[in-house]
Amino acid sequence: MTSEPARVPVDATTTHAWGSLTELSKNLRPDLRGWFAEDPARAGRLSHQAADLHVDLSKNLVTDDVLAALLALADEVGLAERRDAMFAGEHINVTEDRAVLHTALRRPSDEPLTVDGQDVTADVADEIAKVYAFAEKVRSGEWTGVTDEPVRTIVNIGIGGSDLGPVMAYEALEPYVQDGLEVRFVSNIDPTDVAQKTADLDPTTTLFIVASKTFGTLETLTNARLARDWLWRSLVAAGAIEDSEEGRADAVAKHFVAVSTALDKVEAFGIDPANAFGFWDWVGGRYSVDSAIGTSLAVAIGPDAFADFLGGFHAMDEHFRTEPFERNVPALMGLLNVWYVNFRDAHTHAVLPYAQQLHRFPAYLQQLTMESNGKSVRWDGTPVTTETGEVFWGEPGTNGQHAFYQLIHQGTRLIPADFIAVANPAYPLADAVGDGGAVEAGADVHGLFLANFFAQTKALAFGKTADEVRAEGVAEDLVSAKVFSGNRPTTSILAPALTPAVLGQLVALYEHITFVQGVVWGIDSFDQWGVELGKKLALEIAPAVAGDEAALAAQDPSTAALIARYRELRA
Repeated sequence: MTSEPARVPVDATTTHAWGSLTELSKNLRPDLRGWFAEDPARAGRLSHQAADLHVDLSKNLVTDDVLAALLALADEVGLAERRDAMFAGEHINVTEDRAVLHTALRRPSDEPLTVDGQDVTADVADEIAKVYAFAEKVRSGEWTGVTDEPVRTIVNIGIGGSDLGPVMAYEALEPYVQDGLEVRFVSNIDPTDVAQKTADLDPTTTLFIVASKTFGTLETLTNARLARDWLWRSLVAAGAIEDSEEGRADAVAKHFVAVSTALDKVEAFGIDPANAFGFWDWVGGRYSVDSAIGTSLAVAIGPDAFADFLGGFHAMDEHFRTEPFERNVPALMGLLNVWYVNFRDAHTHAVLPYAQQLHRFPAYLQQLTMESNGKSVRWDGTPVTTETGEVFWGEPGTNGQHAFYQLIHQGTRLIPADFIAVANPAYPLADAVGDGGAVEAGADVHGLFLANFFAQTKALAFGKTADEVRAEGVAEDLVSAKVFSGNRPTTSILAPALTPAVLGQLVALYEHITFVQGVVWGIDSFDQWGVELGKKLALEIAPAVAGDEAALAAQDPSTAALIARYRELRA
């Protein structure tokens, strides 16, 4: 398979379906109470199974006509064609002339795929075998540091996709982490991050993983040097190595590995290239947690669980690749997001996991969705003709209920929300005493937790009328304050448990939702040029910050004044 020329994206606003959706939106008066009353089968018709995920779309602000028009839109913009091109390895990342093959990272090893003359399935299998072999060495204690002590703490140094994915997955799968192992994550170039993460560590049992494809990312390499300096100082202070070039070299060789393809730079840093794990330019950073970027996770949970994680991704890939769009959950959820952004004036999207282990999932999705679809140019270089992207945000329930749910329930903004829950918790605890009232002694706390999950989507959908408020005996002057309008859209996602496979399915679900939206908008969801300018300017400004007067004079008045004030305060 070789690169295929990118056709001009269809302008969605010129399609017949777009016109239909515009008219449907003008005439739509959302009435979830009425719709459910008129159609008792609505919940069943609009609920779907995707691998292990039960997904209920019935509380969304859509009628059958709206869904039909959204599916017609998918057809008119060529969603199926673009999806198939991605899976086949065509160069749909047009600004970088690259294939988009994160799906190949979890493809079964007995299903070859040739892209640009290379069997990528075989390449992935070779690299993941190398990662698994390393993971087993660390987990078994075969890998030791300079004092022959086994590893007890791994510090992953990366940023962006090299941090957000691994830390999210590590937190989510904490019950699967091997006893006696801990992983910490350093990403911020603020020196506080690396200082706090290493402050209480034993250098003799600490292993660093430096994750940077090019081994040139400013933040990652700066933190790696700080970590290396800490390791040297600490090992010398502990009498574990001599304060010599040979001692320092031995320390790095035994306490650092890399995830990178720049083997010359890896070696120059002091890491043995044999201990570098690679991936490919057809894997974007925000799509890379299931590549060697997940090495820290593979060590923590083990190769078998990591393989299950990959299997979950693949199960969702197959659902997206093969299921008709009328039952295709990523396609439907992506199209619903388009409906809300382009036709219902939604600007943000909440993701609300009722699972504490998923507390980093909204942050992970922020990069996945906003770095992918925060674009104002289509993939042929022309300006977009629609609003694109939305701000993704969220916190775990029930914390969010006591913080920002007020805005979702009674504010003036339309905020579509995805509620995510698991039926079987990792820690099935009971309240032995109860509160003598609403919570009985011996109550299943997870059941109480999920009662909130069910209650919130019900309240958002159906609200409370003025008459219902009055029936509770509320004084008339307070009635309006206690009315809930309802018709606030939600999607409910329920899984059996938060296993590695289920986590893989959730991540892949949102990868494909993001892809669907990008296709409709005609944008390249796989480049990220918007992050480059600030990084470039930071390097140009750094000399001024350090005291170079000529560099300071070259800045705009605001920047120059801020730098000057910083230097005064620092002095």
